[in-house]
Amino acid sequence: MTTKRLFDNTEIAFKLKNDSQLERAYFLFKMISKEPLVKIGTAATKFALNINLPVEGLIRSTVFDHFCGGVSEDDCLPVVDNLMEADVHSVLDYSVEGKEEEAQFDATMEKVIELTYFAKEKDAMPFSVFKPTGLGRFEIWRKITEKEPLTESETQEWERVVARYDRICQVAHECNIALLIDGEETWMQDAADDLCEQMMEKYNKEKPIVFNTLQCYRWDRLDYLKEIHKRAQKKGYKLGFKVVRGAYMEKENDRAEEKGYPTPICHDKRATDDHFNSVVNYILDHLTDVSLFLGSHNEQSTYLAMEVMNAKGLLRNDARVWFGQLYGMSDHISYNLAAAGYNVAKYIPFGPVKDVMPYLIRRAEENTSVAGQTSRELDLLKREKQRRGL
Repeated sequence: MTTKRLFDNTEIAFKLKNDSQLERAYFLFKMISKEPLVKIGTAATKFALNINLPVEGLIRSTVFDHFCGGVSEDDCLPVVDNLMEADVHSVLDYSVEGKEEEAQFDATMEKVIELTYFAKEKDAMPFSVFKPTGLGRFEIWRKITEKEPLTESETQEWERVVARYDRICQVAHECNIALLIDGEETWMQDAADDLCEQMMEKYNKEKPIVFNTLQCYRWDRLDYLKEIHKRAQKKGYKLGFKVVRGAYMEKENDRAEEKGYPTPICHDKRATDDHFNSVVNYILDHLTDVSLFLGSHNEQSTYLAMEVMNAKGLLRNDARVWFGQLYGMSDHISYNLAAAGYNVAKYIPFGPVKDVMPYLIRRAEENTSVAGQTSRELDLLKREKQRRGL
C-alpha cells in the first residue's frame, strides 16, 4: 500500500469496534452531519440536564461512550488497555469545563497531579494534560494578557494560579511524563504562553516535559515559535509543542469585529493549512531543540509530516515526534499510523456525564463546521460496514 493510501484501510481503522459499536458510530456521524439536528439536539440536551430529566443513561450509551473514555480514570482503563493492543497510547483529559471557583481550580490541579502519577504507572500513558482556565478564572488571564492592572486580591489570585502551574509541572518532571497544556482564546493566551515559557525554562533543561499548544489558525504562530526558539537556545532549555489548527474561530472573528481590531485568524482555510504545515516543518527542522505533538485530523498535513520525516531519515517511532487525534474521531488516521510504526496517542476525555457535556456539545458543534471531516468519517464507516456485510 502506498503511503498516500495508508488511511484508506478500514479494517485496521475500525478493528477495535465490534459490529454494534460500528453501527453506533455510523449513526452518530450521520446525526452530526446534519447541522439543524445538532442545534436541536444540543439545546434539548442542555435543557434536559438543567432540569434534571433522567437522560444521563441515554447520553452515556450513545454520544458519551463514543467520544469519552468513562466517568473516572479507573473507568477509562479498559479503553486505555484496548487501545494499547493496537499500539495506540492514551492521553486522559479531565474535560470538565466552565468552573470558576478557587476550590474547583484546586480540585482540578489535584486531579491533573493524580492523573500524572496514574500515567507514570502505565506505559500506555506517556502524557498528562490540562487547560489553563481549569486552573484560574478566564478574567484573570484576560486582564494579564491585555495588561490591565490587578487589584491586590487579584494579584494574590494570580499567584495561586502560578503556584498550581508550578506544582503540576514539578510532578510531571518528577514522573518523567510529558505535560500538554491546551491553547485557548487569544485574549487570554499571551498570559498562558508567558507562564508556560517560564515553566519550560524551569523544567525542560534535559528534555521537553512541558508542552505548549500552537493554534495555527492564528497567523502569528510561526513568528512566535521562531522567537521562543531563539530565547530557549540562548537560555539552554528544550521546547515542546502540540500543533493544532484551533478551536475558537467563530468566537475569535466575532470578538475582533465587535472590538474593532484585525482578526488574529488566517483569512481562509488555505492560509491556515499553509501556516500549519510551515509550523510543523519548522519543528521537524529543529528536533534537536523542539519536540512535536502533531494534533491533527487532517490527512494531508499528516501525510506531509510523514514525508518530511522520511526525507530526513528519521525513524517512524522517533521519540520527539507524536501524532494525536481525539478519541472517537479519525480512527482511520490513528490506527493506520500506529500499525505503520509511528507514535500515536488518542486524547480521551472523561468525567461525570453532566460535567463533560459542555465539552461534548462544543465538539459536536465544531464537527458540523467541518463538513468534509464528517463526510469522510461517514464514508469510511460505510465502507467498513459493507466489508463486514452489515
